[in-house]
Amino acid sequence: MSPSGTLPIPTGPSLLHNPALNRGSAFSLEDRARLGLEGFLPPVADTLETQVARIHLQLSVLDNDLQKYLLLSDLQARNETLFYAVLMSDPATFMPLVYTPTVGEACQKYDHVLRASRGMYLPITFKGRLKEVLSHWPQKDVRFIVVTDGERILGLGDLGVNGMGIPVGKLALYSVCAGVPPEMTLPITLDVGTNNGTLLDDPLYLGLRQNRVRGAEYDEFIAEFVAAVTELYPLCCLQWEDFANINAVPILERYRDAICTYNDDIQGTAAVAVAGIYGALKLSGEKLTDQTFLFLGGGSAATGIAELISQAMVLEGLSIDEARARNWLFDVNGLMVNSRDDIAGFQKPFAHDHAPINNFVEAIEAIRPTGIVGVSTVPKLFNQAVIEAMSKINARPIIFPYSNPTSRSECTAEEAYKWSNGQAIFASGSPFPPVELDGKRFVPGQGNNVYIFPAMGMAVLATQATRVTEDMFIVAAKAVAEQVRPEDLEVGLIYPPQRDIRKASLHVAARIAELIFDKGLARVPRPDDIEAHINELAYIPRYPDL
Repeated sequence: MSPSGTLPIPTGPSLLHNPALNRGSAFSLEDRARLGLEGFLPPVADTLETQVARIHLQLSVLDNDLQKYLLLSDLQARNETLFYAVLMSDPATFMPLVYTPTVGEACQKYDHVLRASRGMYLPITFKGRLKEVLSHWPQKDVRFIVVTDGERILGLGDLGVNGMGIPVGKLALYSVCAGVPPEMTLPITLDVGTNNGTLLDDPLYLGLRQNRVRGAEYDEFIAEFVAAVTELYPLCCLQWEDFANINAVPILERYRDAICTYNDDIQGTAAVAVAGIYGALKLSGEKLTDQTFLFLGGGSAATGIAELISQAMVLEGLSIDEARARNWLFDVNGLMVNSRDDIAGFQKPFAHDHAPINNFVEAIEAIRPTGIVGVSTVPKLFNQAVIEAMSKINARPIIFPYSNPTSRSECTAEEAYKWSNGQAIFASGSPFPPVELDGKRFVPGQGNNVYIFPAMGMAVLATQATRVTEDMFIVAAKAVAEQVRPEDLEVGLIYPPQRDIRKASLHVAARIAELIFDKGLARVPRPDDIEAHINELAYIPRYPDL
């Protein structure tokens, strides 16, 4: 049997085409003789370290990030161990290549650049057979599924099955950042059609050529999928990713108290935003309960962040109504006030009594927020007038343009620092380079969900948690912020440096796991040392013993 306990170990060329077992040029001379590989490889046996250096060299001669993404995707398809060793050798460099922002362009061109299929595609034409088809996946101990229906990929909209790049990239970061074993992960795309006419007219598009299914048929398909997952993989945590608001919110409400599940766009985004706020308060020296936030965008990301901020404020003494009153939404139709007749149910807690306002700067002047959070997916809306208005009423305005990818960011780091005369406390959804202003160097933080979801995954793995709860995200946010050091704050950085993401993620995972055990949500006994238990479970890229 193979190390994963599923299939006999292949030999000869078949072994070289098995990404989980392949060592490429690192097969020893003895293994080559034993496994029928003699003659199929150059005569010198490599080390993993030399192979990593070779990939670094290959990447260095490529002149754009999409090419680098494709090289790494090919590497993942032929040698998983080497792929993860490369990513872990310099996570701050490689995370933007395998995930945001590069994955956005990769998804837009996915059907044009596809080389090797990864994960599972479940079209609605399989309705009634989902358990049967899902059972074809060779690994039987799946602990994490990231699933999308491709309707709201980052800020890019409906990309249909091209959205598969998101689950693939996200699960790679589960392993890179927090050590979740890659063989326990499964990326899935549910294909219910697309309303993107460009894709439907593209002869290279690989998804169903039909408009999106809505209503009861869609709900039944999701219900069948959830039933199949829970039956086949009873210890699995199901992460919903990049679903449109009309489906994301009801799906989460329907299943959050029934199975181990969460929505990263709603809850993970909320947690990383709250972590950024905790970090920002270290700079400003203010209390959370004295803050007021104005969101540009009124979707599930905005309400998810607003609700988690509210819950965190409750823990510091406010009532839930007082806390929600400190969070305001502004969308394409202006400030969300109670007199509007277009407020959805999930937005109502953050629609307040106020005169209508249709101009964002005027809303800032009326509400006087201490922080603005951009989740609009519309670039450049945090313009000079917006930043100057925030700077006029706050000594240290919190400016968080969180929309992804970079092309959708509400402003750049340079704009925020320049227009605020260096006073902004800044973090963005996509990375920006350091900024020099009046002799001072600023290092902008990236409010990337990568600080949250890999750690959540490792905590669930270590505890076999039965549920993912809201208070787990507050604990995660606090655990991220408590790792920000004085020297980070000195340059305006309010998140731990991404070069330390593995250490940070394991720390966050331990804090979440403590809460899981405290709440009685674990299915395993509490270990004497939770951090040691998690470190023991964490995946390290080493070639498997054959």
